[in-house]
Parts: sequence; structure tokens; C-alpha cells
Amino acid sequence: MYIYQRNPIIGLALLSTNLLPKSPANIMSDAKIAYCELEFYLPGVVSLKQKRGIIKSMLKRMQNKFNIANAEVGANDSHQTAIVGITTVSNSTQHLHKTIQNVIKWVEATYPDTYITNQSTEIL
Repeated sequence: MYIYQRNPIIGLALLSTNLLPKSPANIMSDAKIAYCELEFYLPGVVSLKQKRGIIKSMLKRMQNKFNIANAEVGANDSHQTAIVGITTVSNSTQHLHKTIQNVIKWVEATYPDTYITNQSTEIL
């Protein structure tokens, strides 16, 4: 297992695990991660450039509104299909579910011309 720490001078630095004390306090037992994958159907989109404009706008607005990490993770060569991965971290499973559901509701309300055809959510 590798542990990284952000250093303002040198950027991201690797901390060796053998330098850290072996105590339960160093284990992130309360951290939970939610990953949601959404597959979109984009009717009326005729080019990859048009699709990229819609998806990039959606991802940026989603990040700003919900403070989540996201990316287009699949179907990059299909102009009417997009697969978007969304992830967030919390110490509460309930908060993770609520955040993911709020993101999905927001996408459906804000982008009515896109249809979510498949959704899968995993809590780690």
C-alpha cells in the first residue's frame, strides 16, 4: 500500500508505509467511497465535437455544484453514447447515497435532452 501526501514545495510525495507508526489511527476505517457510472443516450448529436461540448459542460457544472470528481470513462468514439464516472468520499454511507442521487436528479433536470440508459453505484 502506498500513501501519498501533498507537499506545497515538491508537489505530490510518496510516503513509505514503513515510516508511519503501525497503529489503528493511521487506517482510514471511517472513509467511504462512492462510485457511480452513468450511461447516457444523446439523441440528435451528430458529431463527436458536439458530444464533447455537452459532456464537458455537464462534467464541469457537476463538479462546481456538488464538489465531486468525474470523468468520461467510456464510449469515447460513439457520438450518441457517453459513459460518465462520478466519485465522492465521505464518512457516511447515507451522505454518499444522497449525493449520488442529487447528482442524478440534477442531470435529469438540467439536461432533459440526455437520457440515462444505465446506472450502477458502488460503495467501497
